[in-house]
Amino acid sequence: MSDRISIRHALKKYGDNVIIPDLNLEIKKGEFFTLLGPSGCGKTTLLRMIAGFNSIEGGEFYFNDTLINNLDPAKRNIGMVFQNYAIFPHMTVRKNVEFGLKNRKLSKEQIKAQTDKFMKLMHVDEYADRLPERLSGGQQQRVALARALCIEPDVLLFDEPLSNLDAKLRVEMRTVIKNIQHNVGITTVYVTHDQEEAMAVSDRIAVMNAGVIQHVGTPKNIYQRPANLFVSTFIGRSNVMNARLEVEGGRCMLVTPSGYRTEMTNVLPQHQKTQDIVMSVRPEELLLNRDTGADGISAVVEDCVFLGLMTHYFVKLESGEDAEIIQESSIDSIIEPGTRIKLTINTEKVNIFTADGSANMLTGVKNDCAC
Repeated sequence: MSDRISIRHALKKYGDNVIIPDLNLEIKKGEFFTLLGPSGCGKTTLLRMIAGFNSIEGGEFYFNDTLINNLDPAKRNIGMVFQNYAIFPHMTVRKNVEFGLKNRKLSKEQIKAQTDKFMKLMHVDEYADRLPERLSGGQQQRVALARALCIEPDVLLFDEPLSNLDAKLRVEMRTVIKNIQHNVGITTVYVTHDQEEAMAVSDRIAVMNAGVIQHVGTPKNIYQRPANLFVSTFIGRSNVMNARLEVEGGRCMLVTPSGYRTEMTNVLPQHQKTQDIVMSVRPEELLLNRDTGADGISAVVEDCVFLGLMTHYFVKLESGEDAEIIQESSIDSIIEPGTRIKLTINTEKVNIFTADGSANMLTGVKNDCAC
């Protein structure tokens, strides 16, 4: 069993301090859905409202067609995995995993079979009689996940589950979590501030800021066509530059402060007018040319970092702005600091926003946000 989650006009406040002003969200049955945003944006607060651990000052929360606003957390049939694992230090692995089954009026045989099943699934069965103090952080997190899954919940909730692990373990555990979730098909809501983690595990992501959902979509959609400047700069690296959009004879031209001009063929009709804009271009979409006589944006290489397959260049533009470029490495073609270069822009993948950064001006933005 797995539930669809519907949130309508959610309101959360502490006294006069409004954390979530008016939030609407639809999470599909069986999907891996991530709430992503900076610290303090309201993502954990929202997760705890879904779990029943935080009060709801306004709005409606549904599991399928059941209103859960006043439903006791124990009756919501949720599994939850916390940042600090929250496994009982005085209990063995087996007793931790079977803990949620104790109040379900199952026979000893049923409890043992279910516990064995999920310990084996999470590869902690060989530690069944160990206490948590004898387990690594990754092993403890596997125990916490086995305990959450053992009750066969309709909704699985994760609150920054990997933030206490080292980098290598985080990569390993996010793969484990993604594979397990896809295998069991439980509706999963995952909270993180780590954009790479979110991109790696999610079917869809909601990017939040100040209690407001900015963009809901697949990792690919959010990365390639972010809804606004905040999303563009929060997801992945991005070079942000001031520029102008000039409309000449029905053609939209992107014009940089240095005078570089290139045509944009995918500007939305309502934005096709001469105006100041903000341009956001990923480091891999700035194209580097050693020919200083070529057309492009003049720049000087200030530093370069060789990282094997790719080389990162840090450059100073003619306008005084800084930019980062990533391009495939070649030992013979690494460009030394101090070298003058020209840059061009991959116009298919650049994003341009209104001057205040509130809206992407290009076609192709796919935003499932119901706000």
